[in-house]
Amino acid sequence: MTKYYFIGIKGSGMSALALILHDLGNDVSGSDIDQFTFTQKPLAAAGIPMYPFDPANLHEGMTVIRGNAFRDDNPEIAQAKKMGLPMYRYNEFLGEFMKPYTSIGISGTHGKTSTTGLLAHTLSGVAKTSYLIGDGTGKGVPNARFFVYEADEYERHFVSYHPDYSVITNIDYDHPDYYKDIDDVVSAFQQEVDQTRKAVFAWGDDPHVHALHHDVPMYFYGLKDTDDFQAVNVQRTTKGSSFDVLFHKQPIGHYAVSLFGEHSILNSLAVIGVAHLERMDPAKVAAELESFQGVKRRFAETDYGSTKVIDDYAHHPNEIRATLDAARQKFPDRKIVAVFQPHTYTRTKALMPGFVKSLSQADAVYIFPIFGSVRESHGNVSSQDLADKIPQGATVLTNGDTTPLLKEQGNVLVFMGAGDIQKYEKQFTDALQAEK
Repeated sequence: MTKYYFIGIKGSGMSALALILHDLGNDVSGSDIDQFTFTQKPLAAAGIPMYPFDPANLHEGMTVIRGNAFRDDNPEIAQAKKMGLPMYRYNEFLGEFMKPYTSIGISGTHGKTSTTGLLAHTLSGVAKTSYLIGDGTGKGVPNARFFVYEADEYERHFVSYHPDYSVITNIDYDHPDYYKDIDDVVSAFQQEVDQTRKAVFAWGDDPHVHALHHDVPMYFYGLKDTDDFQAVNVQRTTKGSSFDVLFHKQPIGHYAVSLFGEHSILNSLAVIGVAHLERMDPAKVAAELESFQGVKRRFAETDYGSTKVIDDYAHHPNEIRATLDAARQKFPDRKIVAVFQPHTYTRTKALMPGFVKSLSQADAVYIFPIFGSVRESHGNVSSQDLADKIPQGATVLTNGDTTPLLKEQGNVLVFMGAGDIQKYEKQFTDALQAEK
C-alpha cells in the first residue's frame, strides 16, 4: 500500500485518479480550496480526507501528486520539495500508471467526457475495466484488462501518454490562452497520434483529423459511405436514437442509445469501433450501450413541475450547438431557452462569431457575466457584447440575478457553462420551488 497525497484533489481529473488509487487499496488524502465543488461528493463518500492547503499536511513516506494548475510557489509543493518526497504532475503520474493496461485515451476539443463515460460503461459490462472520466468519476478495478481515460489537450497534457488506442472526437480551435491558432492545436494532436501504439479512431467529417499523419491504422467513424464505421438506418426519436453499423460496408450489429443529438450517435460509433477491434461480443456491447444514462453535467435533466431544467458543461460554440440539437430532438414541441455563462474572456472574444451562431438556435437566450479564471480575471469583452449580436435578442443577467428567468416557467431551460453557473441554476430552481 502506498500513501498518496493530492495537491488540488478536487480537480476533476485529480479527484477521479484519487478514487482509482483508493479503490486499488492505497492510502489516499489531499488538499484543496474550502469552496464546495461537485467532485468532492464521491471523495467524501469514499472516506478520502480533504484538507485546506497547509505544509503541515505533508509527511514522510508520502508520494505527492500535484494538480497541473499549481505552480512551484504553492506552499505544499515547496514543502514536498524540501522534504524530498517523490512528486509527480497529474499527467506524468497517469502516463506511468496506465502502462500495464490496454489503454484507450479519448481526446478531442468537444465530447471527450461523454465519450469516455460511454466507453467506460460499455467495456465495464463486458470485461474488467478501470476508468478516469473528466467529470470527476474514477474507478479502479484489480486485475483490470482495460484502462479508459479522458485525454486533455490543454497545455498538451495528453502528450504524457502512450495509449494503445486513441479516440479523437474532433479537432477545433479552443484554449486561446495557450494555443496560438488551429495549426498549433493540430500539432498537439499529431503528437498524440504519433504516440499511439495500436490504432486511432476519429470522426470522419473533421478535416483537421484527415491532415494527421499516422503509422498505425486510423479508422474513421460517421454517417457517410466513406467512413470505416458507418451508422445507417438512423432513427432519432424523443426516446433516443437507434441505428445499424457497418464496418467496411459489412453489417456488425444494431444499436440503440437513450441519448440525444447526432453527437451521441458519433460517440457510440467510436465505442463500437474499439469494441470491434478488441473482438468483444456485439450483443453484449449493444446491451451496455443501451443502458448508459450519461455522465455528470452532460445534458443532466431535472423536472420542476412543468419546467424542465437541463444542466450541461457546454462552453464552446460547437458544444452549445450539440446540446441545443439534443434538446430539440427530445423536446421538439417545446420552447428551448439557452441560459449561458461564457467561460474566460479570451475564449469569448476569440470565438464570438461561433457563440452567436450556436446560441441563435435557441428560442430565447439569457447570458450571465463572463466567468474569468485564475489566469485571467478581466478582459476587453463583455457578455453584453455577445448579447448585442444575437439576432433574436438576448438578456444579460447582470450580477447573476436569475429573476428574469422566472417568466420562462413551463419551458425547457438549458443551463450551459464551465464556470460557476450551477450556483445560479440552484438560485433559479430554489425560486421555482418557493413559488409552489
